[in-house]
Amino acid sequence: MQQRFNHAYIIGISFISALGGYLFGFDFAVISGALPFLRTTFALNAWWEGFLTGSLALGCMVGCLAAGALADRYGRKPGLILAAFIFTLSSLGMAFSEGLTMFVTMRFAAGIGVGMASILSPLYIAEISPAHLRGRNVSINQLTIVIGILVTNLVNYTLASKGDEAWRWMFGLGALPSLVFLFGVLLLPESPRWLMGKGKTEQARKTLARIGDAAFVEETARDIRTSLQGHTRTSLKAVFEKAVRPAVVVGITLAVFQQLCGINIVFNYTSTIFASVGADLDSQLFETISIGIVNLVFTLVAMWQVDKLGRRPLMLIGSLGLSVVYIVLALLLRNQADVKFVSFFVLLAIAMYATSLAPVTWVLISEIFPNKIRGLASSIAIVSLWGAYFILVFTFPILAENLGTYGPFYLYAGICFLGFLFIRAKVRETKGQTLEQLEQHLIRH
Repeated sequence: MQQRFNHAYIIGISFISALGGYLFGFDFAVISGALPFLRTTFALNAWWEGFLTGSLALGCMVGCLAAGALADRYGRKPGLILAAFIFTLSSLGMAFSEGLTMFVTMRFAAGIGVGMASILSPLYIAEISPAHLRGRNVSINQLTIVIGILVTNLVNYTLASKGDEAWRWMFGLGALPSLVFLFGVLLLPESPRWLMGKGKTEQARKTLARIGDAAFVEETARDIRTSLQGHTRTSLKAVFEKAVRPAVVVGITLAVFQQLCGINIVFNYTSTIFASVGADLDSQLFETISIGIVNLVFTLVAMWQVDKLGRRPLMLIGSLGLSVVYIVLALLLRNQADVKFVSFFVLLAIAMYATSLAPVTWVLISEIFPNKIRGLASSIAIVSLWGAYFILVFTFPILAENLGTYGPFYLYAGICFLGFLFIRAKVRETKGQTLEQLEQHLIRH
């Protein structure tokens, strides 16, 4: 029997949840425009520049661990509310920081909010989405991330003329979308899969009835009950038991690869890369806008193809393509090529990433784990992601100082090729299957 769905409602609650992605994009991108001013204000050397940038990731790791526990014990919605509150306070805290210690502390706090949103937003969307829409809907979270990056880059470019204190405005304005997110989350229903796991079956069925027709409610409720049979309190031992270990290994490896592939160097250190080939500050900030636009356009391409072409082909194309582009980019930077050539290959790398590793990794992490361990397993994978991000952004200024700006890109090219080999060998297609079908046919296989 063909099922019918309330598409407007599904899209609406997906977008509200995905506003956490917008704030993720804000905190992620704002540093690129602010770094030239922060270097002067706080007299940063290479070590402190890397640590200040990476302090967000350290907070993210704490946020992920907290979110996993909160999500499984109290529900997805309370965690999203807390993340929105932290976003608001940390944005104002960074804007009014009087010293480096205060600023790094507030950026660490912002990371807690980012970490919570990075696990809870895609997790929530995956759990309220019908199977045939899940890839697209989870990709909405990536779409709001890249919109956040683009809008932040535009704002940074506009504010740059305000002088040495411009960075305060760049960070402080993040409080506005944070408040919008906070009030939006208050309107969301709780995840029906979490509700059924807590024995709140009637409440779960009411939410499912707002998503789809009676046939959808009955089939989904039956599948969730089956997947939760014999479920006890989630523990680390349950996450790494033999039956689900392969899925956990794939999730962690993909999460680490999404960061160590190196693209976030382009996002966070745009000014450093283009300064190395002679671009002035205005050109450096303008390049961040170009990056944001390309990122947005190709994220839309990924959303169009993730449920058609599939997860695995996109990941294979992206990882191999990045490997090739990085080698060319390293050669251009080494030979001090014209800014236009460097810009073209930087944007090509962004396009590759935005169509593949950026959205599809989040989709896979949100869907490959069994219902009974999804919250905790997702948090472990995403903690690994943020740990890899810290390593990446902390080491780049130091590597660039010793090897030249071009040197690290040879390393990232090698990592991307290894990632391609791993995906080809270990990652299976997941499109078009319910979360419960994946648990039966993919994970327990």
